[in-house]
Amino acid sequence: MSTVTPVSTNMSQHAARKKVTTLTFRQKKERGEPLTMLTAYDYPTAMAIDKAGIDSILVGDSLAMVVLGYENTLPVTMEEMLHHARAVARGAKSSMLIGDMPFMSYQVSVEEAVRNAGRFLQQGGMDAIKLEGGRERADAVRAIVGAGIPVMGHLGLTPQSVHQLGGFRAQGKNASAAKRLLEDAQILEEAGAFSLVLESVPARLAEFISKKISIPTIGIGAGLGCDGQVLVTHDLLGLFDRFTPKFVKKYANLHETMNKAFAEYIDDIETKRFPAPEHTVEMTDDEWDEFLSDK
Repeated sequence: MSTVTPVSTNMSQHAARKKVTTLTFRQKKERGEPLTMLTAYDYPTAMAIDKAGIDSILVGDSLAMVVLGYENTLPVTMEEMLHHARAVARGAKSSMLIGDMPFMSYQVSVEEAVRNAGRFLQQGGMDAIKLEGGRERADAVRAIVGAGIPVMGHLGLTPQSVHQLGGFRAQGKNASAAKRLLEDAQILEEAGAFSLVLESVPARLAEFISKKISIPTIGIGAGLGCDGQVLVTHDLLGLFDRFTPKFVKKYANLHETMNKAFAEYIDDIETKRFPAPEHTVEMTDDEWDEFLSDK
């Protein structure tokens, strides 16, 4: 009978995990293996997600809402994004790191788009960037890829276009809109994007697009037919309490857990249960007596 203690395959597998790259994305699609992606905005979260074995971490412009408290994603700046990207890069070593290009960091000109994309790699420690939009972004995507920077596209509900779309609404629900979405996906693939996020798109359309293009699709509210899935970590953990999108599965309710912990802390202080002796530093009686003798 064997006396060898079994090692957790999960832990050993992820301890020596290879760096995930655009090639990994392509190979996983070819093998039909789902890609996994989550957002992170700080060092401890990035470290925990990376250790869990996630394929990719997005430093999303959702930072604006779930961390910085803005009403939507529009106000977040390049400086804020880079600040949080650096923290994530310090915490995650194996996952592919993707920096989300914030509003107006790539829309003004192709040159500015390339410059800001480069900053995510040079100053933010990212491996790739993500930007929103279809055919109107093809030139920017082509130029950024031409500069040696991998680009992830984003179609469907594009939060930076919230005012243009008339709110946070599902996209591609009629035949002409669906056709345009498919064309946009093909245009982005042709422009050199290595993958695409499809957000709030009908499941059958997302599956159709995923089969029509050779690059991987990452779905969020787009059904099982995509090549991978992404969620905002604060939604998954139940940390963002303002609203929960329909497509989110909550795996925890940390907002409630935090509230309970904070309330207990306040109560312990008010009833003088904290700090208890085990939380307190003491002097020896001799040292205390010597201290008092000088007074």
